[in-house]
Amino acid sequence: MRAENVTGPIAHHAEGPVWWAGWGGLRWVDADAGDLLTLRDDGVHRLHVDDRYAAFVRPRTNGGYVAVGAHALHLADAPDAAPTRSVALLDDPAVRMNDGCCDPQGRLLAGSMAYDSTTGAGVLLRVDADLASSPVLPSVTCSNGIAFSPDGGRAYYVDTATGRVDIFDVSRGDLIGRRGFAAMPASDGVPDGLTVAADGSVWVAVWGGSCVLGYDAAGTLIERIELPVPQVSACTFGGDDLGTLFITTSAQGLGADHDTDAGSVYAVHPGPTGMPVLPFAG
Repeated sequence: MRAENVTGPIAHHAEGPVWWAGWGGLRWVDADAGDLLTLRDDGVHRLHVDDRYAAFVRPRTNGGYVAVGAHALHLADAPDAAPTRSVALLDDPAVRMNDGCCDPQGRLLAGSMAYDSTTGAGVLLRVDADLASSPVLPSVTCSNGIAFSPDGGRAYYVDTATGRVDIFDVSRGDLIGRRGFAAMPASDGVPDGLTVAADGSVWVAVWGGSCVLGYDAAGTLIERIELPVPQVSACTFGGDDLGTLFITTSAQGLGADHDTDAGSVYAVHPGPTGMPVLPFAG
């Protein structure tokens, strides 16, 4: 299965891809630049968020988007407009926000990590529609991918430092019963962002592993998609039929002479189709 490079190395640290027809298709972040990038028929459009970091972005139910920066979330009222309102999420300068998603109730789940990766310094927060936030998981090290099963009854989660994907049951919107779903040897890289397909399979970007791994709903490895770059950061299903897996990659930490297309977005058709993204109700 061959992944096609669809952008070239347009970003330094490409992360957090998400497909939403309302903003024209695929959007992701160039995290260290604080930029949102959107792939359209006429090329890639770049929109700066007034923040030193862009962790991830999601559409809003009533239009526009929410972008999570280093320490705050930023709300915009239209797909290509600058944010008009910001709300603080963190006050520790040693910690920044990282990956996240929305749950089936329309609440934002936003994780964090220490800049120096201090063990247990991060937290997974839940942000309600009224923008009040509360901790869901305290003491995480590198909060990364999170996504829900097709029926909303399970959640898959990555704290990269653990080297595995965990699974939770979802009860009245709360995450309970944490347990291991899929682990990988450290020699194969570490799990980063993930997405869930409509058939319940789970697709995990492997940082340092040059691949995306696909698992069935029981946690059995069913597919390995090789990439020509080492740092694979996240993936999402998109396209008009949600049948294309878009994969972000990063040049973060690579030397100037790495001589790869790190920072590109790749696309592949692995077989299953995705689910529409869950928007933020705020």
